[in-house]
Amino acid sequence: MVEVGLAFVCALVAWSATAALIARGSRRPRLFTAAWAASAVALAIALSAAFPGALLGFSESTFRALQIGVGLLGPLLTGWGAVEYAVHSPRARFGTRLVVTTLGVVPLVVLTMDRLRGNFDNSYPVMSDHYDTIPAFALGLVHIFAVVALAACAIAVSRRLRDNPRRAQHDLSVLALMGLAVLLEIIVSRFGLGILGQLLMMGAIAALWVGFLRAVDPPRERPNRRARGRSRSARGGAGDERDGSGAADDEEDGVWGRRRRRDRDDYDDYADYDDFGEPDGGAGDRDERGPVAGRAPAPRQQRLLGVITIYTLADGRADAFDEAAEEVVDEVARREPDTLLFACHTVPSAPLQRIVYAMYRDELAMEEHEQQPHVLEFGRRSAAAVVATNVIELSLSGASATDNLASMLMPR
Repeated sequence: MVEVGLAFVCALVAWSATAALIARGSRRPRLFTAAWAASAVALAIALSAAFPGALLGFSESTFRALQIGVGLLGPLLTGWGAVEYAVHSPRARFGTRLVVTTLGVVPLVVLTMDRLRGNFDNSYPVMSDHYDTIPAFALGLVHIFAVVALAACAIAVSRRLRDNPRRAQHDLSVLALMGLAVLLEIIVSRFGLGILGQLLMMGAIAALWVGFLRAVDPPRERPNRRARGRSRSARGGAGDERDGSGAADDEEDGVWGRRRRRDRDDYDDYADYDDFGEPDGGAGDRDERGPVAGRAPAPRQQRLLGVITIYTLADGRADAFDEAAEEVVDEVARREPDTLLFACHTVPSAPLQRIVYAMYRDELAMEEHEQQPHVLEFGRRSAAAVVATNVIELSLSGASATDNLASMLMPR
């Protein structure tokens, strides 16, 4: 009865995990999520067939269903999903799809039609006790493909450790979990192992579940504070040259994500700056002869800040990046009054490059922008599509723009 109970629990857990993976993957459909969700479906069907086998004894149909799900489709689809997830080369991915199609169709026909031998009982059956040489050879090819594919993916990701170690380590952890799931499936398919085989299948489902969730939630890029600290020192000068108001501004800038307070409701985003991006003290503070007599000159405000970010995209990932970029541009326009300009450009001569140009009122506005939820979500969503990023920080010294620039950039 223990085997019957474990078989029921395995089937229940497999279908629950499969439903959750399909729901999670449907939010952002990707080819690797579809492959891993299909692998989970194959495992769920196989373990569902194993439940009546443990209860009433295995038969030819339940044996075939178990071997096709656990021994064939599970490792095959998991290995294919790993290639789609980790490999950037379109040729390698296309070649893998051809191999997966061949290894999926031919062995499926063989495992379905080949004559079985031997007697069955209530425990997980051993593959070699019931399949002849040809089906065993076909399953062996599938298992070799899955192992080689995962190893090749691990090597490809390891080469990216120097350029992006945080993301590469994350991808390696995903591949390790998928490799564990494939290994457990192969062991159960070949050796059965009775109750231990059922426990191993629970481990395979758990590894597939955790690896899937980690793959769809890549690490967020951390803002680089070193360059900004150096630029702040260069712009602000020595600390003893600042007055009390400057110290107060520094204290406010040190608070991460603090929203700016407006002294009046009719605040004009551009009233403090002239046509060249320079601070404007107001008409009342000067006349033709210079500053008004008897009045101290207004403290000089910070210049506008600009940031140019150049993204290099992976092959086949441009659409996903463009979709995420379009959404974040809309959110910035609606929610960030101190981000004066935020635009994403394509490069006709370099289809895999995107250039994002942003202009901020001051440094606090730039820090607030980086901590906005929609900006963090953009970093999470675009991480899988980006191969390299180059950030250039600017301090505006002069500019000229037409009155209808905003309407031209954002016609909506």
